[in-house]
Amino acid sequence: MTADIPVELEVNGAPRRATVEPRRTLAELLREDLGLTGTHLGCEHGVCGACTVLLDGEPARSCLVLAVQARGRSVTTVEGLAHDAGRGVEGMHEVQRGFLEAISFQCGFCTPGFLMTTYAFLQERAANGVTAPPTDTEVREAISANLCRCTGYQSIVEGVQRAAALLHDGTGAV
Repeated sequence: MTADIPVELEVNGAPRRATVEPRRTLAELLREDLGLTGTHLGCEHGVCGACTVLLDGEPARSCLVLAVQARGRSVTTVEGLAHDAGRGVEGMHEVQRGFLEAISFQCGFCTPGFLMTTYAFLQERAANGVTAPPTDTEVREAISANLCRCTGYQSIVEGVQRAAALLHDGTGAV
């Protein structure tokens, strides 16, 4: 019998602690132990992208990361976007607002993963000094690791582009 392991990490800018079984995933820790249910579990095999979070600023499939692997690291979930330095309209980050304005979802199950992937994509573009709006091809490549069963992706592409425009019109930073 394996003993539970203490895990200390930063989640959405706040220090968090939990004691977990060694086999517990980061997704389970976030949803079940920390009550952050915005991270969705779809396939639980790292294929669909619904569980995407940022781990030290990089997109990661939280269903494939063990909670103990996140010790001492920073995790940002979809709930953390709304709290991004208090920015956004009505508590929404520009990425969330872009998706809302473009109606980039139907059932919404995949939306948190797409939001986190989009946030990372636009953050990388800003860090590289890219100011031109992303093309359809660039967006489709950026979101290619996330699956949606409802939309046909065009509204998601438009949501990413709208988010980029909102960010550019505002501070220009993600």
